[in-house]
Amino acid sequence: MALKVAFQMDPIERIDIRGDSTSALLLEPQRRGHDVFYYTPNNLSLRDGKLIALGHSLTVEDKPGAHYRLAHEREEDLSKFDVVHLRQDPPFDMAYITTTHLLERIHPKTLVVNNPAAVRNAPEKVFVLDFLDLMPPTLVTRSAEAIKAFRDKHKDIVVKPLYGNGGAAVFRIPEGDTNLNSLIELLGMTFREPIMVQRYLPEVRGGDKRIILVDGEIAGAINRVPAPDETRSNLHVGGKAEPATLTARDKEICARLGPELKKRGLFFVGIDVIGDYLTEINVTSPTGIRQIAQFGGPDIAAMIWDVIEAKVARERKR
Repeated sequence: MALKVAFQMDPIERIDIRGDSTSALLLEPQRRGHDVFYYTPNNLSLRDGKLIALGHSLTVEDKPGAHYRLAHEREEDLSKFDVVHLRQDPPFDMAYITTTHLLERIHPKTLVVNNPAAVRNAPEKVFVLDFLDLMPPTLVTRSAEAIKAFRDKHKDIVVKPLYGNGGAAVFRIPEGDTNLNSLIELLGMTFREPIMVQRYLPEVRGGDKRIILVDGEIAGAINRVPAPDETRSNLHVGGKAEPATLTARDKEICARLGPELKKRGLFFVGIDVIGDYLTEINVTSPTGIRQIAQFGGPDIAAMIWDVIEAKVARERKR
């Protein structure tokens, strides 16, 4: 059963296929014989009640530097597609939010992965607040006095923008660091939203675990170890990927989250766990598929597409 599949994503020429999950998610439907159409968010329009995308037919290969070919530029009515895969990276700003409102007009008759309304209502550092008992001590505020009181209590803290991504503007401020006031001023001038502050977890030196859940079930995991001179474990800022073994606590966290993810239509989710604590739930454009495969883990792209195909088949029977 060949499907019509569209990918809404960032410009494909920017993708580093060696580590980007989107490349794996593109290769898999092609292997299955599905027709793949590619467009960027700037080329999405609502016109006369129809959701129209200007894009290209796409052929992909697993070859760095020669990983894609475009053909047949054209406009397509996305309501005529079986699947739209939302794979644009953050920032989670009003431009991103607007695309979820537009895509919601065709979902679920056209299956949008992940559910656009659920993506809009589950930004990484906000959705996780539904599970405060699984998190380290956390404060969300714009109040400088509240932040200073939080550090007085917990001594060593991490400060980050509420809608940041990729480890950008994440700072560790230990007790006695005189930069706290300046940092609060800087973040306050740069971002209109509140700031997230958490107790620093020294366990991060042993790694920040990225666990992938597919349709609410554990699919695989990697451990991301920060560089010696870094607090952040993100791979693109020097973090090193290692194989990960899930602990009983990791499985407990996933068991708590799984039913809620499934209920919301969040098929592909990456959660971050440091020590015994959940720190983020990533639903916009999760990564980690390639790294898990490199360490002999399962083919998560195939698992995701198994779920997508099954859901499309059920929708067609209605």
